[in-house]
Amino acid sequence: MATPAIRMFRKIDGLFCVYKPSGVHWKLVRDGIETNLLKGVNATPSQPLPKEVRFLALPAGEAEAPKGLTLSAASVPVLSKHTLVTGPEFQNIKVGVGHRLDASSSGVLVLAVGNGNKALNNLYKTRVTRDYTVEGEFGTATDDFSNTGRIVERSTYGHITKDKLERVLAMLQGANQKALLMYSNVDMRSQEAYEMAVRGLLGPDGKSLPILTGLRCIHFQPPNFTLEVQCLNETQKYLRKVVHEIGLELRSTAVCKGVRRTRDGPFTLQDALTRHHWKASDVIQAIGQYRPSKKKSKTPIKDSPLQELEESTTVNQMNSEREQQ
Repeated sequence: MATPAIRMFRKIDGLFCVYKPSGVHWKLVRDGIETNLLKGVNATPSQPLPKEVRFLALPAGEAEAPKGLTLSAASVPVLSKHTLVTGPEFQNIKVGVGHRLDASSSGVLVLAVGNGNKALNNLYKTRVTRDYTVEGEFGTATDDFSNTGRIVERSTYGHITKDKLERVLAMLQGANQKALLMYSNVDMRSQEAYEMAVRGLLGPDGKSLPILTGLRCIHFQPPNFTLEVQCLNETQKYLRKVVHEIGLELRSTAVCKGVRRTRDGPFTLQDALTRHHWKASDVIQAIGQYRPSKKKSKTPIKDSPLQELEESTTVNQMNSEREQQ
């Protein structure tokens, strides 16, 4: 019979996401959540101690004891099974981490417990895209492309307009679309390519260079601007470099002021748990809709619920982009 601690552990077996603040390493986030989950599981009420029969000596001067009888049978708890002797039922709980965020970045960080790690691997094999909001500032160049790096150059930016910026973004997106088709290893004239494009499954076959699948400006107030980026196989350092290259294309310079991930596959900011909710009870609620199935299935990965959710998200994005065009 499963103990209360084991039953609670089964409830946190799955996928969930948290909001990682900037300035905090992802390992500290994971370690803090592991500690909170371990405390929550071990804090469940323990089962009653099993009992055993022992023969105990009768108290001296027992009047009712038969002549010559010095022992009596009694049912006593087995103290060797007490938690003060055996220790907590769970000694550690391992939490898996999805696409990581560096210390300077913030946003959605997907985590997994138990069988959720298998679902996490299957999810990323489907080439899910990620969304970011990237803040930039014209007029400065640094050695690491961020506003906290060592300044190496200053330049003017008064000649930059939103129209010029959008033309550069369209050029970058077009170049990345060509790279996406090149790495997909699919004949663009085939029916397979058409069906994959409609379902949002067209992407690089295996590991590839970072690819920007979407790029647009959502805020422009010189010298500050904000970009919305959809991408594959990216790193946060690469996104900062993109801001730097945009500045060069506009005959100026630019640094990245912040990178925030707003979506990782089907997980969005609305699903992310903030620091005050990194507890077992909140995690149980968060993973309810993303719990992986424990039954073995021969269904292809592309037909999984997570894949269907990602496909619908990608198709909606494509439709919205067509409407904007």
